[in-house]
Parts: sequence; structure tokens; C-alpha cells
Amino acid sequence: MKNAINLWVGVDIVLTLQKVQPTEENILHSIMQFYIYEFSRYIPSIILEQDGTYVPFNLEKYWVNSNFHAYFIKLEDEFIGFALVESSTESSPNTIQEFFIMAKYSGNGYGKEIAKKVFTMFPGDWKITQIEKNKPARYFWQGIINDICKGEFTERFEGGKYIQEFNTKSECKISNHRI
Repeated sequence: MKNAINLWVGVDIVLTLQKVQPTEENILHSIMQFYIYEFSRYIPSIILEQDGTYVPFNLEKYWVNSNFHAYFIKLEDEFIGFALVESSTESSPNTIQEFFIMAKYSGNGYGKEIAKKVFTMFPGDWKITQIEKNKPARYFWQGIINDICKGEFTERFEGGKYIQEFNTKSECKISNHRI
């Protein structure tokens, strides 16, 4: 499959990171409805619109700017999440803009494997942020970053967000493991 990276996570299980094409934006918006729903527990101002959906994200930058990358996360042929990444520029590090694994697949190590793959695809400086109330996300990212960087990262709390910064070229040793 073009624009897809397969990760083998078991004897017969394939986890795929697949580049989202502009023609697939509607699929990404559909999956993002679950993400926004999950996120609404941390931000009460997120509410359903009159048509029963959440306000969609503006994804235009992912189709027109080469520093923005949208990926589907698939288990076999099923969509189980997505990753939105901003790659580094001379003045800013790589960042995870949004990252989501569906609840029924959470806790199986799929998110960890995908995150590690993304870190290898975009080596260098990274900055990951989580809002204060989203403790599960903070623990998820702290665990992955600590695992791959062996504690060699910085974390601070600023503007209502936890921020982890690290470099995947120097301190971190990333290896994809079988689950």
C-alpha cells in the first residue's frame, strides 16, 4: 500500500500508519468525532452542534503545508485512530498536534508502537504537550518518552499544559518491539 508503514505487532496482527490523502479528509473527520467526544470530558465548553456533531478541526494545513502530516492508525483493515504531526523547522521542534487511539484498543500497546514509529520518522528535537486535566495522556507520553530516552528529557508545566522536550537523535534509543 502506498504511503503506509506496517508494524508487525503479533504473529498475524499488522498495525499500520497510513498517510491520509486529501480525498480521505471526511474519514479523518469522522474518526476525530470520537476524539473530540473523549476530549470533551476535559474541556466542558466542547459541545455538540445542532446537527449532532462536534465542530470539525480545520485540516487544510495538512494538505497544503509540507511540515504537517496526517496519518490513520489501522489494525489490520480497521481504523483505530490517527496521528497529526508537525515536523520541525529551523525555529521549532517536531510536535504531536493530536494523537488518538479508540477506547476499545487503548491499553494494548498500539499507541506506544505508533508513537515510537513517528519518532523514528521525524528524528530530532520533539515537544509534546498535554492539557493539565488530561492525566491519561500525560502518563502515556511520560511513559513512552522515559522509556525511549531513559529519563533524558525535560518536563515543565506552563500555561495550563505539561510539556515534555527531548531529542530522538541523541539521548533516545528507539526500537519497535513486538507486543
